[in-house]
Amino acid sequence: MKRSVFAAILISLTLSGCGGGGGSGTEITCASYWFDTIGVCLPDGWKVLDRSVLDDRGAPEDVLVAFQMDTAVSGQYPTVTITKEVLSGAIDSAAYNEASIRSVSVLPGFKELDTRKVSIDDESLLVHVFQAQPVKDEPQRRFSQVSAVHDGIGYSVTALTPVSVNNTIESAVAQILQSVTFQAPQSSAAAQ
Repeated sequence: MKRSVFAAILISLTLSGCGGGGGSGTEITCASYWFDTIGVCLPDGWKVLDRSVLDDRGAPEDVLVAFQMDTAVSGQYPTVTITKEVLSGAIDSAAYNEASIRSVSVLPGFKELDTRKVSIDDESLLVHVFQAQPVKDEPQRRFSQVSAVHDGIGYSVTALTPVSVNNTIESAVAQILQSVTFQAPQSSAAAQ
């Protein structure tokens, strides 16, 4: 489960750049994005990274998809990754999410910032918000993560941002994590 954190770091580090953040408003509009068995609502100003980009950056195969904000914040592009893990035994989403929360507590510089309830397909789970410095020579980063199980597969949705972000970015990250679903869109036009 810590692999999802490292995957987010790997993708973000190799795509760092210079620039400022978005505006200070918190109104978020988004569009449904469906990938294989999982969907999210992707806010305006975020893009899907092609698999070839992920491969070029050394992303492991367990990274299903990654999203990145179009503009850099403090030299970093906020990134969200979705990873999957084939589970060896039966476990429900709540237990898997709790195990994910425990697994990241050993990261260097770990500090829990918040937990927030979220509903994924009518199941109440916690989004775990923390900061850590998993890469020694890199700055501390802020992570927001929620994990769930669907059809014997564990999924982790992990956001990576600078430690301090404005309300617009925080709201966009929250929108993505709160919109996670395993229920396929009804119309083919909504599927990506």
